[in-house]
Amino acid sequence: MRNPEKSALRKQFRRARAQMSADERNAATETINRLLKPYIKKGRKIGVYWPMGNELRLDGFVRAAQKRGAKLYLPYIEPRSRRMWFTPYPESGVERERIRGRAKLNVPQFAGRKRRVHDLNLLLVPVVGMDRLGYRLGQAGGYYDATLAAMKYRLQAKTVGVGFACQLVGTLPREAHDLPLDGFVSEAGILCF
Repeated sequence: MRNPEKSALRKQFRRARAQMSADERNAATETINRLLKPYIKKGRKIGVYWPMGNELRLDGFVRAAQKRGAKLYLPYIEPRSRRMWFTPYPESGVERERIRGRAKLNVPQFAGRKRRVHDLNLLLVPVVGMDRLGYRLGQAGGYYDATLAAMKYRLQAKTVGVGFACQLVGTLPREAHDLPLDGFVSEAGILCF
């Protein structure tokens, strides 16, 4: 069942993100990618995401991580499940295996050895909205919620939300299944929770 308050907030955050000028977006994207670089360590397994719509692009971070010898992984949504696996970030020119999702949320899925989230050292999580207590508002698919919940009692990857400063608020409504992230990075800086 959809939460009407969360649905209204999603529209508000998406509108704010869409209203950023091209110059603002480019400057913010460059700053955020630069602020994320200290998270890169050789051999580290890092989960990233394939940006959809107006989500923050991680191109600069991805290039730097590959150059420094980190191993990157993308979410892989298992059929008939909300819990995600993570597969190796594709080399340039690699074809996607399939597309998962409906409407505008078509997520490319790449083949490769699948890992669970607790096998990663760091997971960069896209946000629609974020609050100053570490709680995120996502796309409403529940994939990250289910994946993070499955990691709750295991060795945990560090979870960092990434997005624009216009997506940050004091508090968001939350439900019993919502789990806080460890940090949030925007063009305004790095927040640790």
